[in-house]
Amino acid sequence: MAAAPPPPASRQPDAGRPADAASARAAATAPAGSTLGRLADWFGVDADWERVPAGQRGYRRDLLLGVGFAVFAALSIELGHSMGMFEDIDVPMWLVLVLGVASTVPLAWRRRYPLISLVLVYAAWFALGLTIPAVTMLMPMQIMYFVAMFTAVAWARDRRAMLIVVSACTMVMLGWVVWMFAVQQGIETILDEFPTPADWPGQVDPYLANAIYQVIMNIAFFGGAVLAGQMQWNAARRRELLADQTVTIERQAAALTDQAVVTERVRIARELHDVVAHHVSVIGIQAAAARRVLDRDPALAAEALATIERESREGVTQMRNLVGTLRSVPDGGGSAGPDTASRAPEPGLADLPALAAADHDGLDTTFRQVEEPPGAARDVPDPMGLSLYRTAQEAMANVRKHSTARSATVTLRVVRGPEMLADERFAHGFAEVEVLDDGRPRHGTSGSGLGQLGIRERVSTHRGVVEIGPRATGGYRVRVRLPLPAPEDAAPSARPEPRPEARPQAWTDARTEAPTEAAR
Repeated sequence: MAAAPPPPASRQPDAGRPADAASARAAATAPAGSTLGRLADWFGVDADWERVPAGQRGYRRDLLLGVGFAVFAALSIELGHSMGMFEDIDVPMWLVLVLGVASTVPLAWRRRYPLISLVLVYAAWFALGLTIPAVTMLMPMQIMYFVAMFTAVAWARDRRAMLIVVSACTMVMLGWVVWMFAVQQGIETILDEFPTPADWPGQVDPYLANAIYQVIMNIAFFGGAVLAGQMQWNAARRRELLADQTVTIERQAAALTDQAVVTERVRIARELHDVVAHHVSVIGIQAAAARRVLDRDPALAAEALATIERESREGVTQMRNLVGTLRSVPDGGGSAGPDTASRAPEPGLADLPALAAADHDGLDTTFRQVEEPPGAARDVPDPMGLSLYRTAQEAMANVRKHSTARSATVTLRVVRGPEMLADERFAHGFAEVEVLDDGRPRHGTSGSGLGQLGIRERVSTHRGVVEIGPRATGGYRVRVRLPLPAPEDAAPSARPEPRPEARPQAWTDARTEAPTEAAR
């Protein structure tokens, strides 16, 4: 039976790899279509991407890995000593232990300084192989050599320097392997045991079989480390490129959405211009005709006035339809037909209690109203009341669709007087609606953002302020505050007061601010 190959030559660096520093420089400058050019592209020599360092968390993990290898190496050396692996050496065992543990230290900085770590690890291997070869065949050392080569290829930021260092380490280890086969005394044992082909146990020269086996093992072991490291580097580059492309696509999609919104608004503005111009022109002509014939022919004047009425109604209807194509906001007041909806007055502050009391898919709602002085809500102009109502309506819809909230509160505040706010916009007081909930954002229900955009647009038309976002104590807040006009300019609302039997129970007393739970 053939003697086992000497320990130092059991697993040495890849002796069959032709790469060196010169070939690395040639690969970097080779044409893109050549084999060296394709290898340079694969290794990322001229890539404009640089891998981001691992960071403090990764560096702490590397430090723990180095400590683990040091402990594992110390344990393996002691077990090897117990098995008689170090009987033929003249070095004290404590020194063997110190040198073996010290050779694992560079792994603690393997991703911070990958190339320096590789050089130190392989320099320690070369020194131990010349003095204490039994240490290099221990399993922790074999794993450490693989990890060092893998890390250098996977994390080196300068790819040209990586190829040069890896090639240099390979060439040094190749020379070391050749020297071991040439001068090692253990080879004489093989030659003495199998001097002639008749003594060979197989069909191949035992010396040649040992050499071929060592070369194959080194190619598989360290070539695999280089291949795995480069594949990880390429995978990291692909992930970052995909992330950048995703951000770019999202940015472009947002720009296209904004452009589409602007285009739609321009189209609607043109159509509104045409509608208003047409109907106003007809109204002007008919009004002039009615004025001329009012005294002479009352019937003809009445016909002209009827035309004015019809044209004004059609103009308002068409304008509502055009604006509705931009953003559809439900009334929340039932399933009225088109004709009924066009004739019904726009909702306002008096409809907020009914909005809070409506069915909101199991959401418990509360309405509160604060007036200072009492009756101040009657001075809020209808357009401002409509904006506050639509704000509360949109906020409640968002709570139902995008929140895990179980309860919500709608608060209306109307305050006359400048003493409460320093902002000059609110010199005559303010009207405010606030919607609070106790939930968190629901995953997978992100909206288009048009609802909040509509709220901000409405507020900007009244020169008000808006606050939309999560609360520090939990939940979400939507608050809109609009400035009230001067008392002499504030015309009372022309809308009829709700009949007593139709007024919702949730309309609270202005002074006590007593909340009333909405009926479910």
